[in-house]
This record gives sequence, C-alpha cells and structure tokens, in this order.
Amino acid sequence: MTTGKITIKVRSRVVTEGPERAPHRSLFKAAGFSDEDLAKPLVAIANSWNEIVPGHIHLNELAKYVKEGVRVAGGTPIEFNTIAIDDGIAMGHEGMKYSLVSRETIADSVEEMVMAHGLDAVVLLASCDKIEPGMLMAGARMNIPAIFFNGGPMMTGFLGEKMLSLGDAFEAVGAYYAGKITLEELKLIENNACPGPGSCAGLYTANTMAILAEALGMALPGTSTIPAVDSRRRIAARAAGEAVMKLLELGIKPRDILTYEAFENAIAIDAAMGGSTNAVLHLLAIAHEAGVKLTLDDFDRIYSKTPYIADLLPGGRYAVWQLDRLGGLPLVLRRLLKKGLIHGDVLTVTTMTLKENLEKYKAPWLLPVREEDKTIVKDADSPILPMGGIVILKGNLAPEGAVVKIAGVKRLRHEGPTRVFDNEEDAFKAVTRGEIKPGDVVIIRYVGPKGAPGMPEMLSVTSAIVGAGLGDTVALITDGRFSGATRGFMVGHVAPEAAVGGPIAIVKDGDIVVIDAYEKRLEVKLSDDEIKNRMKNWTPPKPKYTTGVLAKYAKLVTSASRGAVLE
Repeated sequence: MTTGKITIKVRSRVVTEGPERAPHRSLFKAAGFSDEDLAKPLVAIANSWNEIVPGHIHLNELAKYVKEGVRVAGGTPIEFNTIAIDDGIAMGHEGMKYSLVSRETIADSVEEMVMAHGLDAVVLLASCDKIEPGMLMAGARMNIPAIFFNGGPMMTGFLGEKMLSLGDAFEAVGAYYAGKITLEELKLIENNACPGPGSCAGLYTANTMAILAEALGMALPGTSTIPAVDSRRRIAARAAGEAVMKLLELGIKPRDILTYEAFENAIAIDAAMGGSTNAVLHLLAIAHEAGVKLTLDDFDRIYSKTPYIADLLPGGRYAVWQLDRLGGLPLVLRRLLKKGLIHGDVLTVTTMTLKENLEKYKAPWLLPVREEDKTIVKDADSPILPMGGIVILKGNLAPEGAVVKIAGVKRLRHEGPTRVFDNEEDAFKAVTRGEIKPGDVVIIRYVGPKGAPGMPEMLSVTSAIVGAGLGDTVALITDGRFSGATRGFMVGHVAPEAAVGGPIAIVKDGDIVVIDAYEKRLEVKLSDDEIKNRMKNWTPPKPKYTTGVLAKYAKLVTSASRGAVLE
C-alpha cells in the first residue's frame, strides 16, 4: 500500500492477500477485523500487562492510546500479551531463578507471535526488569520496524518527611532483624514504600533499562522518565503508535538504529547515571541479537572515561520522577554530548539523529524547577565521581570479569576474610542471626546462570546487610546478580561461575579477598599453585533440575560475561 508518496512494503500480505488466503482472512474476520482493516499494515502491540506487577498494571490502558496512534497514522493495531515476572515478589526464594530465564521467554514469545502471523511492525510495550530487555531483544532479532515504550516510573512513597521506595522495604527487613526498628515500623514502611503503578521509583533495573532504551534510540525522546501516573504518558503512548508507522513507511528497522555507536551511548549513560549492574547483562544480550560485537572490555573502556553525574536512588538521593521534572534523559544526553562523550550522529526512532532530537526537544515541565532540584544532575566538568558509577573487575577470582556498582559507595577498596555460602538462603540466615561481622567478605556461589540456574538476584541478602548497619564495612561477592536496588560494595556476575569450575568455586572460609575498584581488581590471596591444587579436588555439582524450563535453560545458557544469552 502507499501512504502519501511513500510505498510501504507490507509483510502481512502473506496472510491477507490473494484467493488462497481466504481462510486466513476468515479467521481474522472472526476476531472482528474488516477488509478495510486487513488492507492496512498490521501492527503488533506486544503488551506485558498483567495483574501481578505494579509496573504493568496500567499497560492495558496505555495500549489503547498506542493503538489510537497506529490507527490515526493508517495502520491496524493488533494487541497480544506476553509474560512479566515481578522481581520483587520473586525475590529471596526459588521464584527468583525464573526471573532472568523469563527474558528469553519474552523474546521468544514476541518473535513467535509476530513472525507466525506475518505482522508488519511492532510496538514493544513493557516495564520492569527483564521484560524491557526481552522486548528489545525480540525487536533486534526480528528486525522489522519497531519502537519501545515503557510504562513509566512509580512515584515515591513517604513516611513523614522521609521519601521511600522499594529498596527501603527490603533494607527495613535487615533493620528489623538487627533490632534497629520495631515490627510496627517495618509495617509502616511496607505500607508506604510503593504508592501506585509504575517501575520502582529509583534508578533500579527497570528504570535503567527504560532509560537505556531511549539512549539506544529505540524510544521517543524524553519518554522514559515520564511518571506512570502522569497524563503525558498517555500522550506519549499515542505518539509512539504514530511513530512506528513512520518507521514502517521509511523502512527503518531496529538494526539500523542498534549500531555499535548506539550501544556505546547506552553504556555511557549507564556510567553517567549510576544505573543497575544488570544493564551489563542486558546490553550484551540485546547487542547479541542485533549482531553487534560488544564485550566487557567495551564497558570497561567507557565506564573509565565517563563521569558519574546523576544523583539518583539507590546510590544517590533523588527519584526518577524528579529527574523528569528537569527534562529527563535529554538533560543528561546534552551534557555528555557537549563533552564529546556520546555519538550525536546515530539514528533514532524519530527518524532523526540523536543530536537533532536534542536540538528539537523541549521538556514539558509540570512544575517550576527549584534551585535544589538542580543538584540532581551535575555538570560533566564537576561530577560526583570522575569515572562511571559501575566498574568492571578482573583478577584470579574472576578471569572473565565481574561487575561492581560504586555509585553511592563510600569506600572503593576492601580486603578481608571470606564467609562462604553455596546458596542465598544460608547467607541470608547468617546475616539475620548476626553472624556476619565488620570486615567480612560474604561469598555466595553456585547461583550463576547455570548454577542456580537462572542467576538470581541477591537483594534480600544485600539489603539485610545494609539494614543491619554493615553496608559500609562488609562486602559481598557472587556469581549471581543484584537488583538495581542493591547498594553497598557488592560484586556480582563473577565469571566463570562456580558451577563450571570458576575460581570462586574453590574459595574457603577465611581466605583473604581483595576488591579494588581503583585498580579494577578482584583477587583471592592464594598462589597459582594453591588454586590449581584446590581445583584438582573440585567436583562439578549435579544439575539441580532435570526437567522443565530451568533444566533446559541450564543446558543452553552462556557465561554472564557474554550476557547469559542462550546458545
């Protein structure tokens, strides 16, 4: 079909055109589509709405506005759903093993629905931790015109004058077991930390990935930080629906946007804003699907030269909705572009370059900007830290690499004796029983991609450590992951993982470990000969699951240093 002077090459003609497609059209008509509908491009609305996840509870309403935008621009929207796991609810028990696994399930399910039905383009509608990268992976893999749209950040809760987010609820558990707060105070925090729909209020994984989708050029400028409850998000949803039709008209596809330079921009934004460590895993996985060769060395290079300038929760003091009041991600992008730290000539879903977007974009502030708000984002010449908020570590304990978030961390070097645990549950019990002492290095292993399997997050343990008042004196190392809400000197993604014979498998209680973010070093103070001797006596563990999705995942998943993608 044609729109104006531009010819649209419609994939969906394989299911809508010709006498031989009468059965196909008959089925579409049974679902309520007319001949007029089927003559237009068929645009998928991949929606992760469900009634469990607060970040998704409102996506069914936003989908209506996306569909309206598609219709106005001359397309026929077709909505379907995929799954979404709430990491906070899955946290601290067997359910967390399914979280990262769901990223692949989401990517697969979106691909299956779109490709099986011959749809022409897709709007990826999602919020929260694994769903956003799963959607972007699908978009990169299918490589049909696509745009990403997130549900927006949650507002913060309040307890008196204290601003609350989900991280406070997890840390309150540790504070309760340490005798620092009462059960009644814990209940008050529980009741007020999450006041409504949206992705948890800080720069945790959900908001990090939404912001990085915009930094990659896959989302409309300024949309990633609009609060879930803000009416501007509905307006932006309609604009996303219109924008995907423009991409379809011009034949612009995700791999035209998801270039190596676009990923460098996203890494720089993660560094500058002190985003979630999970961004490393997810950007590697999205790049893999886009056919872009990205490695931990790229992260190390960009993290080292990019200043940390955004004072956002959990490492800082402010919530994402407060950043939105200042102008959202475009404010940060402008400051990095001015210093030559990002590429301005990359293509985006607006069909313009990043630089052109920033020249055109004006922030629709809801409230006057106060002087104190200006402290949220520093100038690149006077940063919070001269290097990014995340550091890649290597050493004899992590030959392939490990990741540590230093945003908000008071010390960047720790040396101490280890307390070794082969699962998260035992480590959590040790913290709540007061068995972890200042100076200790807690090691949780056999919780990597293959080992757990599923590489669960350790938020319950890290929050218990911080809540117990040990956040400034205890470090933690794991081949698992952390929530974006984690704070403190916590090292994750240790690779190779214990389950495949990584050196973390042979560490014993009392071994001395050095974590040095200045020197980017993670080492156990053992000789090479001692490590080799211990490895000779190491036996690979038996698989924890022999059936079901976790068993399949364990057989196919690769190292965290490669994004834990499946092969």
